Amino acid sequence: MSADTRSHLAPGQRAAGRRRPVQQRSQERYGRILDACAGLLDEVGATALTTKEVAHRAQVPIGTLYQFFAGKEDLLAALAGRNLDHYLQRLDRRLGAGVPPGPAGFTDLAVDEFVAMKRTVPGFGQVDFGLADAAVSTGVRDDRHLIDAELDNNTAVALRLQALGGELFAAADPAVVTLRLRVALEAADAVLKLAFRCDPDGDPAMIAESKRLVRRYLTEPVGPR
Repeated sequence: MSADTRSHLAPGQRAAGRRRPVQQRSQERYGRILDACAGLLDEVGATALTTKEVAHRAQVPIGTLYQFFAGKEDLLAALAGRNLDHYLQRLDRRLGAGVPPGPAGFTDLAVDEFVAMKRTVPGFGQVDFGLADAAVSTGVRDDRHLIDAELDNNTAVALRLQALGGELFAAADPAVVTLRLRVALEAADAVLKLAFRCDPDGDPAMIAESKRLVRRYLTEPVGPR
């Protein structure tokens, strides 16, 4: 497991928002705005979400919201970034309780934590590490790059997972690991979306199949190209 699991800052990492708060009062307002955004996403969805309603729900002037966020895209980007940070922190704690036996164990924990957040974290069904339903028109200009200005969302997540896994992936070519993690994320994302369409809490059989699919893919030996 990597010693530094806080972040993987790629060259194009976007800094969502106009500025990040430093003072405690501003940090509380910033967090309250993101909490309000998450709650409203569950009620109205990403398409109908407005910065005006988020400010109203957070009980801050609209001008205060715009001190931190340039608009709806920055707001959603900041929420996606916070979700990813929380996900990695949760996963890191699980890994710290006992290193799993290789990529297979890592995969199971990663899926378990994602499913747990899907079930319990406000707004996560609409915006996890990006827009959960990319087919929906939200008015966001570039929903594929909410986390990073240059990398698509799943590549950015793959790099963070790769850093978190550390020695679990150390034996393979780092570029190949990144590619395989990205493909695994795309596959797991598709199956898990289906699982939650079939059952609001996630169909257990499909969740198990998602684990099996990704586990077998990631543990398959990498042959010559």
